[in-house]
Amino acid sequence: MLKINIILVLLISFNAAPVFSQKQTYWNNKTQLIPWRMPFSVQKSKLKMVDLDKDGDPDLLYYTVNKDIPVVWIDDDDDMIWTAVEGDTDSDCLLIDRNKDGIFAGPLDFSMDWCDEDGDGKADLQVIVNNGAITKRNAFDFDSEIMYVLDTDKDQIMNYIDWNAISMLAWEHNGQANFFEDYHGNTSFIKTHASSFRIEDLKFGWENPFLFYDNDGDHLSEMAIRFLNTPTFRPADNLNPLFNNINKEYDLHFNGLMDYVGITWDLDNDNGPGNEFDFDMSLLLKGKGFDYSKQINRFKTLKGIGKQADFLFYDKRWRALDELIFPNRENAWDLTFKKGDWNYCSLVFDEDDDCNRWERVEFYEPKDLFKMGKSNGGLDNNPQADVIGDRGEFDTDFSGKGKLYVGAFDGKIHLNGAEWGAWRVDQLANSFQGYGGLYDRWKGKGRMQTEPDKFALLKYEDTDNNGFFDKILYDLDGDKIFEDSVSFTKLGIDDRQATMESESFTLKNGQEIFKTITENNWKRAQEAIALSEKIGLSTHWYSFYKSPLSLHQKYEYAYWLNFYIYKDMRELYMQKGNNKLINKLDKAYYSGKWEIMNK
Repeated sequence: MLKINIILVLLISFNAAPVFSQKQTYWNNKTQLIPWRMPFSVQKSKLKMVDLDKDGDPDLLYYTVNKDIPVVWIDDDDDMIWTAVEGDTDSDCLLIDRNKDGIFAGPLDFSMDWCDEDGDGKADLQVIVNNGAITKRNAFDFDSEIMYVLDTDKDQIMNYIDWNAISMLAWEHNGQANFFEDYHGNTSFIKTHASSFRIEDLKFGWENPFLFYDNDGDHLSEMAIRFLNTPTFRPADNLNPLFNNINKEYDLHFNGLMDYVGITWDLDNDNGPGNEFDFDMSLLLKGKGFDYSKQINRFKTLKGIGKQADFLFYDKRWRALDELIFPNRENAWDLTFKKGDWNYCSLVFDEDDDCNRWERVEFYEPKDLFKMGKSNGGLDNNPQADVIGDRGEFDTDFSGKGKLYVGAFDGKIHLNGAEWGAWRVDQLANSFQGYGGLYDRWKGKGRMQTEPDKFALLKYEDTDNNGFFDKILYDLDGDKIFEDSVSFTKLGIDDRQATMESESFTLKNGQEIFKTITENNWKRAQEAIALSEKIGLSTHWYSFYKSPLSLHQKYEYAYWLNFYIYKDMRELYMQKGNNKLINKLDKAYYSGKWEIMNK
């Protein structure tokens, strides 16, 4: 009987014990939840601390993550304690030997550094050095990056790291456009797609910088500016004399000239929760650019603990910096427009309002009107461009100096000096672009949107080379043949309009201008409705367009009301054979003056 009781007690005790796994891995390793944080030390037997300066507290903390990947924390602010299970994210540095070759910050390794410039206990700057393979040479390595995020708005949101893969995922997001990476609000980053050990001078960068502006304080970005200093790459044959006196391990040379500036605006300010990015228009400037080599930005905490930790680094140069060279957010605008030497300008407008990309409305290219597909030689040649739905305009000789104007014929913003332009119409936004796809988990899958079988297209031409469009060609049935065209010259319409300097097209001014032209277009649409009803043509059929619910809808619906009603009235006059009224109507519509019809 005693033996039976003992067995029962043992069984009860065993069943009452907590049923927890004893595996020594971090709880959120390889689950289906978002891996937000760096795993801390869970295997005490593999934890090692080192006091480098012999001051009684640890300076280095070694352990492994994801089972056996070695990491080391460097305590740059000298506040680590002996019971710590990880470093801190205000002023420490983290090195991960991702390929487990016994070398930190080397090929295929991942490193992060946090820098607290103002001493408030929060990082103001975060550095990522994501090195690629040592065999990747003589070009960009898009599997690697060295990246600095400047936390201007103090929200502590910086780079997003997938800690299962130990990799930065810049396109991961919630919903349609709520990106985890710090693209929202007043923020900035600098990035070069290369391993640190392949860059000659680490004070310079490729995207240098990428600036985001939040002018209304809603913690979302209403404007962004991308600055590029395109590097010169060491050729594989090593015959470029520029590299004669440059270390043979370095393949990227920066000349300190900003040769590309891309500006994008959310003109209707319609971003918000669920629609975090909704840029409407972008302007591109290319050429010799401007010299920014004297735009020195000093950082006192980039060096960290100093030379005593140098032995850890395969390439220690990025930890020896105390300055970075880039235009800051205060002087970037003036440098662009007052110092820039440009020879090319293009404009793109997201007419179907379906772009949720974080960086800009991507630019169309002056290529084939009808070819579709990424890198296929059409307007949407850029893989990041919307296949249809956008309007692109191209000033390939920079004769218009980047100036803008509002077309009387359509009430839209156009690029002065553009030789031609085109609008691939997508009224339904059926070929929905959204955030675009292409990268990270979408890599190799191509664009997320569906290419249509056909689309309507409007082409704009400046036939007299005075900087203003004076001819429009229409392919409305999508057969790639223009069935109609209109010449302003033949109608006796002066195509010239008042121009505005793009320098004056700040976010505030741009939003005010967009609102003004939208209201003017809407007023013009009401005049068209009245004219149509007056001659006995009902506009009831277009009731959907008469009730816009947003500023962009008002802009879009006003255009279509004017266009549909114009075409209907023209059809009526054609059926009646009244050429005099047809000519009068054409002039009224394309001059933007419906009052001509009342004369």
